Amino acid sequence: MNILTTILQASAPAGASAPQGGIGGGGMMWILLIGMFVIMWLFMIRPQRKQQKELEKFRNELKKGDKVVTVGGIYGVVEEIKERSVLIKVDGEVKLRVDKNSLVRDYTQDAAQQQ
Repeated sequence: MNILTTILQASAPAGASAPQGGIGGGGMMWILLIGMFVIMWLFMIRPQRKQQKELEKFRNELKKGDKVVTVGGIYGVVEEIKERSVLIKVDGEVKLRVDKNSLVRDYTQDAAQQQ
């Protein structure tokens, strides 16, 4: 039938028959599927949602003077914030306008530790 049923029957003591009613082959399969979903939710989906919420909070709380990093690895200081874009000062008088969603990290604390 399926591999789990075969393994359970093979490990049963000699002379014991297959379980009748109760949690049989079909019930055991559902328990395993639900267990795999719970494990996947705990280790994959939940942490990813938490990370997305933190990133969204970071982007909504941006203010002028914050030191940020873009997805492409460009370091800059926030000069101006609009609804969907941010103007960052990269070096000297070089300024770039980037999409707000491309900002991934605030390195203000990192910069203070390096000095």
